Amino acid sequence: MQFFCIFASMKALRKLLFPFTILYGFITWIRNKCYDYGVLKSYSFNIPVICVGNLSVGGTGKTPQTEYLIRLLSSHKKMAVLSRGYQRKTTGFLLAKEGLTAIDLGDEPFQYFQKFPEIVVAVDERRVNGIQQLLKLPNPPEVILLDDAFQHRSVKPGLSILLTPFDDLFVDDYMLPAGNLREYQSGYKRADIVIVTRSPEEISAAIQSKIKSRLKLEQYQQLYFSSISYNETLKGGKSSLSINDLTNYEVLLITGIANPQQLLAFLQKKEIKFEHIQFADHHLFSEQDIDKIKQDFHQFSSEKKIILTTEKDYVRIFARLENCYFISIETIIINNEADFSKKILNYVG
Repeated sequence: MQFFCIFASMKALRKLLFPFTILYGFITWIRNKCYDYGVLKSYSFNIPVICVGNLSVGGTGKTPQTEYLIRLLSSHKKMAVLSRGYQRKTTGFLLAKEGLTAIDLGDEPFQYFQKFPEIVVAVDERRVNGIQQLLKLPNPPEVILLDDAFQHRSVKPGLSILLTPFDDLFVDDYMLPAGNLREYQSGYKRADIVIVTRSPEEISAAIQSKIKSRLKLEQYQQLYFSSISYNETLKGGKSSLSINDLTNYEVLLITGIANPQQLLAFLQKKEIKFEHIQFADHHLFSEQDIDKIKQDFHQFSSEKKIILTTEKDYVRIFARLENCYFISIETIIINNEADFSKKILNYVG
C-alpha cells in the first residue's frame, strides 16, 4: 500500500513540475541548436578524443565504463582522462599528483589516479582549456577520455559513447525537473555508440532486440549491452578480505552513490547480513557523518566486524575510519565484446 502511495505522489509531482520541464527543455534545445548551427563554437582536436556520458543525471555506470576503456587502451597509447571534477574544492585546470586528495580532484578522478598510475589524470570545468593544457605537457597524451562530457558541446569528440541503464532507459524518462533527463531524448543522435548498462548477464537475444527497437537508433550507431561484475576480494589499506568471509562478520555498509540497489542485491545473494547507511550521490562526508558511522559501527558486539563501502566512497572516507574495506566493480560487455574492442582500437589506432 505504501508503494502505491509513493508512486501516486511521484506522478502528481511530475504533473506539477511539467511547466518547468517545458522551460528547461526549451533552454537546452536552444543551446544545442546554437552549437548545431555554429552560433556557439565546438572545437575539434588532432588526437583521438573519446567522450563517455549520458542523457540523465544520476548513476549510469560512467566510472566503470571509463575504467574499461583505460584497461583496453593504456597498453597501446599514452592516455589522459579529463573530468570536470564534480564537487571538488578547487577550480581551473589541475593535474593529479601525489599529495592531492578527492577533495582537490573529485572522487572519480582521484579514483582513476589511484588505480591507474600509468595514465595522466586532470580536471577542468572548461574542457577545451583542459585539452589544450594536456597537449602542452612535455610528454602529451595520444588519447584523451572525457568523463561525463556528453552535454559539454564546446568539445567535438571523435567518438562519443552514450550510456543508458537497462532498468531506466532514456526513452522512458522525462526532462528535468519532472524526470532525470538533462536534455531532450533526441540528443542520443550525437552518439556513435550506445551502451545499455546494468544489464542482466543472461539477457536474451530477444530482449536485446526489443530494447534496440525501442531505442530507435540511427544506422550509424552501434548498440552494446554491459553488466557489472563485483570483485570478490575486498581491499582496505594494505589488507584484503574475501567476500565469502563476510558471512561470519557484522557489516556496516556505507554508500554515497546514485543507485546502490545492485550492490544490495549482490550482497543479499551472497547471504551477507548488513546494516546500510545510504547517502546521496557524491556525498561529501562531514565530520558529523563520520562520527555517526563510528557510533553505529561501535554498537556491533562481535569482534569480527567491518565497514564496507564502494570504491568511489572509499577514497573520501578511508583516512578517517578503521576496519574500512571497499568492493570494486568492472564493466563487462556481454554482447559482441570483440567487436566493441575492435571499434575502439581502430578509432585510436
